[in-house]
Amino acid sequence: MPNEKLSSRQRSHQRTKFRLGMFVLLVIISAIAIFLFYPRPQPIVRQESNYAIHKRQSFNQTQFYPLNQTINPDLYQPVAKWVGRLILPASQQIQPGEDWVWIEIQHAPPEAQSLMGKIIRLEWQDKPQLKSYFQAVQRDVNFTKSTKNSETMGNIHPARLDGRLQVGALQSLAGARPNDDVIVSLDDAEVVTANGQPRLQIADEPVLVTGRFYGLVKILNPEPTSPQYPASSVCPGSSPCASDFFRVRHYNRVSRQFDGVEEIIRIPQQVFDTRNLPPSTPRQIETSPVGIAGWYIYGAKDPQGIFIVQGLVPRSLLRLQPSKIVLGQEAGLIYTKDQNWQITPPEQGKITKVLLDPNANSSPKALLDWREGDKAIVLHNFGGIGGKKAEGFPVFTVTGHFAFGMAQVVSEPITQELQFAIEYAQIYANNADGIIAGKHSWADYMGNLQWGWAATRPISDILIKFAPVTQDYNFAGIKLSPATEFLQQLQIMMARYRTGDGTGSATVSPATSCVQDASQALYIAIRVITGQLKSNPVIQQWLDNHPDDPQTLRFQQLVSLGKALERQLTPLGIVRADWRSSADYLMGTSDGKQAERDRSIWAALTSWRTMLPRQAHDELANLFLRHGAKLWFLRTNQIGGVNPDIAPLAPTMGLGYLKIPGTNIAPITIFLNRLLASVVIPRTQDWLVMGVTLLIYAAIALPLGLKSGFLRWSFTPTQKKEKMAIVLQAAITPAITEELVFRVLPLPHPIEVINWYKWALWATFILLLFLLYHPLNAKTFFPAGLPTFFHPIFLTLAGLLGLCCTVAYALTGCFWVIVLIHWIVVAVWLLGFGGLIKSPRPSA
Repeated sequence: MPNEKLSSRQRSHQRTKFRLGMFVLLVIISAIAIFLFYPRPQPIVRQESNYAIHKRQSFNQTQFYPLNQTINPDLYQPVAKWVGRLILPASQQIQPGEDWVWIEIQHAPPEAQSLMGKIIRLEWQDKPQLKSYFQAVQRDVNFTKSTKNSETMGNIHPARLDGRLQVGALQSLAGARPNDDVIVSLDDAEVVTANGQPRLQIADEPVLVTGRFYGLVKILNPEPTSPQYPASSVCPGSSPCASDFFRVRHYNRVSRQFDGVEEIIRIPQQVFDTRNLPPSTPRQIETSPVGIAGWYIYGAKDPQGIFIVQGLVPRSLLRLQPSKIVLGQEAGLIYTKDQNWQITPPEQGKITKVLLDPNANSSPKALLDWREGDKAIVLHNFGGIGGKKAEGFPVFTVTGHFAFGMAQVVSEPITQELQFAIEYAQIYANNADGIIAGKHSWADYMGNLQWGWAATRPISDILIKFAPVTQDYNFAGIKLSPATEFLQQLQIMMARYRTGDGTGSATVSPATSCVQDASQALYIAIRVITGQLKSNPVIQQWLDNHPDDPQTLRFQQLVSLGKALERQLTPLGIVRADWRSSADYLMGTSDGKQAERDRSIWAALTSWRTMLPRQAHDELANLFLRHGAKLWFLRTNQIGGVNPDIAPLAPTMGLGYLKIPGTNIAPITIFLNRLLASVVIPRTQDWLVMGVTLLIYAAIALPLGLKSGFLRWSFTPTQKKEKMAIVLQAAITPAITEELVFRVLPLPHPIEVINWYKWALWATFILLLFLLYHPLNAKTFFPAGLPTFFHPIFLTLAGLLGLCCTVAYALTGCFWVIVLIHWIVVAVWLLGFGGLIKSPRPSA
């Protein structure tokens, strides 16, 4: 016994020593881990921005180009009536509540030539409608810690605005970059005199442009390298690099051919930046198939009188000459969904232009419907960079970018032919390239050689002509302009992005991004137009008194479109709080607090259809098409010079690159979208559909089941808790599981259906699988279902239930409606009609 006790004590002592040893070991391991991984102050390594890298090249500096330029008017045209460089005033020069900047006049109309080269004040016109705009965008700017951290990563933030009070739209535009190098055009400027000094006043935000002049040329060949025309120091592809000086021939306005004056111009080879790529290259540009119809060259002359190209625009892209015309709504929907973004290797460096018309019965008629002066909404989407020097993309998704814009059919001055003039309303986050949130010309945003995307990314611009949106209304003197209101909301959002709502940083998150905030502007425009209609009885009276007037019919189409857009933008039936507060603020119904952006995951989910650029681009286009709009698709695939190190990648939906091998089918993307689309909160009409469906089912199922004896009144004498357990279990299976497997996931959501006949055939096939599933389930995983699941009346009632749920889903698109129908039917059967006797646990 003493030995046993001693042995017990020894064992206890050993255990204590072991625990102590383990504790000491854990302390040592923890100390080592803390020493290795605990964050310690690190020296700040500031990464250089792409903007800074490119600004070191003289041809990318504004001061490189003399103010006084001698240009042959037969060869070159000014890019706009007024062109100038914005200069940010010192903070002490601006009084509280003011918003103005200096502008260096680089081009002026003939009547204002005396202002050429002068620096004068640029300010807003004194108009009442501009006051709400001022109030909505003015912010005190104070950089946050995250903004300063972002600067060290090479992103461009408005550092010169940090610490300023009540920064307005003009100041945020002039101060967006580290240098005063923002070049803009002003088409609506008025010259006024104040205190004996000239000023320019505007009513619309300036448009960011590239160059002062533009011409139309055919690029013939690069000049042989020589001391006068040296080879580029860097270029993509194999060495040696060619010269970036080119011989071109100008367009002859008389012969309408490229048999005009020959000239030597320079298309500068941009240097490699942090992406290990140049943003553009002139390498082999003379062989580009895009240039067959000529290139518009944007820029100015250098001190030696050589025209330096700062931007390129392919003439063939903007002409009203489609490569393909698609007629009919169904064909148009299929093209948008499946064909627009198909990219094959031979398409690199090429463009595609497709005209969709859902109503025209012939191609010539579809084309003739586009006339000078017509306006169109632009949906812009770009993809990714693949190839040897591909950029990374997260979770099998190429996100790309989305923006709205406006296009107009104009007569181009040099050729006198009809073309599209495109301006983008870019809601753009802070970036390393110095691209600014604002209005951009095509030549500036796409064709600019320093930061434009046409050379490195695939692009899709959809131009939407829909008279209810693009044409103005006049109701007995009360004027409404949906397009103008929409542009105003975009303008507000762009100005907010430039200041980061006062933080100095506009960051990207699932809830706040180019596509989310552009969609917010669209939602607010819809709310404002709707609010004007409701608050003004004169408009409603005019509509009632003119029921057959074309304007009334057009307005009814606008209202119908607005409702559809609102459902699209709020897919769960819940309006984001920040969207609602922004709309209330601009409508004058808020508490006066300026709106702020909500970056939460919940906010992102409530507007999930506008979370990814590709999805918003395609679905908005199809929505307009379903309402009768006419669409032009302008697609480019890394156009311009040849860069063998890159390839175009189409933007995708979420997880869009997880495809079935050998196909373009991304099943996870499809199922996820269908699931999210179906979880919308039921509307009043959805509840009505559910009630009617249950009544119809009961009217057929009860007489059939009772007459056959399969159903019998038998209220189950179970405890309350047992009943609750049965009901809850029936909700999970079969209601939720079977509706997911046999309705929501395999069937296209009603909002995306292109052909209802094909949908019905597919739904019938799924319904047959639903029927077969029950006896197969009883034979395999659920033997308790025998023999009930083989009973003819059970299968008949199950098929009827499946049919009812399918029809209800087609009518509502709501997961909760069909789950409730299924759940109620099964629960009533189990608890009130002998279901528990036939089936020990729920399954139907």
